[in-house]
Amino acid sequence: MIDCAIVIGGDGSLIEVARTLWKRDVPILGINMGTLGYLTEVEVSNLAEDITQMLKGDYLYEERMMLEGMFPNGKKDVALNDIVVSRKGDDLRIIYFKLFVNGELLNSYEADGIIISTPTGSTAYNMSAGGPIVDPKGDMILLTPNNAHNLTSKSIVLSGDDEIEIEILSRREQNDEMACVSYDGDTTAELAVGDRFVISKAANHTKICKLHQRSFLEILRKKMGNYS
Repeated sequence: MIDCAIVIGGDGSLIEVARTLWKRDVPILGINMGTLGYLTEVEVSNLAEDITQMLKGDYLYEERMMLEGMFPNGKKDVALNDIVVSRKGDDLRIIYFKLFVNGELLNSYEADGIIISTPTGSTAYNMSAGGPIVDPKGDMILLTPNNAHNLTSKSIVLSGDDEIEIEILSRREQNDEMACVSYDGDTTAELAVGDRFVISKAANHTKICKLHQRSFLEILRKKMGNYS
């Protein structure tokens, strides 16, 4: 008997299901119909063999941390890969914001935005923006400024227990700039000047079904090699 949710698609499909099921403690098995497939364990070429293995109960669970973002009005949502704060829509102007860690000011930024990533999301938008790749089983939060107007703005790796707070600031007298928050590139909401947006580790994890004992480095080498 297979006691998990089966997702047919790419990593995006699995992430969407993870966000839907994150409070229900339901493991997820991904069947890869996409391209890279970092999260989807089963390849179509091995489908029959892998499903037979699942039916025998021969598999493990791998827990992945998630992030929770809270708006000033108390509204919350979660992400498996990343939460991104960026300029709104087609607005070409950069945004100005301060970033606090556990209540202490870390830095002020003028940038296109910032990517707050889980270890699972380190190979997604974070990597494209020049951020570090880390083991997806880790318990840490990655901060990667996106096109910051500062030569010293680098990625920072924090503990998974840290709380990040982003305050949107004004860059001009009109005080009408807006920023946009997205969860795993999907759900979006707006932030206005003066708003403070809080990000922390979510209370629940996502459980990914693992059929094979391949290491993260082996998977990374294979996936990156196919697209180098």
